[in-house]
Amino acid sequence: MALSAEDTQTAGAVWEKIYADVEDNGAVVLSRMFKENPHTVSYFKNFTQLQSIAETASAEEIAALAEVRSHGKKVFSALNDMVSHLTNVDSLKGTIVPLAKKHATELKVDVKDFGIIFENLLDLIGQKQGGDAKEAFEKVTNLIYEEIKAAY
Repeated sequence: MALSAEDTQTAGAVWEKIYADVEDNGAVVLSRMFKENPHTVSYFKNFTQLQSIAETASAEEIAALAEVRSHGKKVFSALNDMVSHLTNVDSLKGTIVPLAKKHATELKVDVKDFGIIFENLLDLIGQKQGGDAKEAFEKVTNLIYEEIKAAY
């Protein structure tokens, strides 16, 4: 499923606003995932701060952890790279496949958990930019998620 030029342009504008605050927004998306889907904490055994407070901390407290902020930035940087390749599906796949393979084989992340990240990202976009922006960017997350699943 390729995006139209208009879809790509609209999604790029939505993403630019979210990515402008990459560290905070990345941490929010991850912290919501950890609170709403506690099983995802198990993927981050090396995050000692997270492991020690995950069960009792609020999403805001989790988002404030340096290790969560750092990884949120890493996730958003990978998404930024993907968004920059939306006009070329082959180039987009070239960005996605290594990431998907690593998460599938080395990190043993369930592919469904990418869907959780995308749901949380879309919710954040909706909160910050409204329903139209959320709807516009959902086309991007759907495309990326399909490519991740295909690479798994």
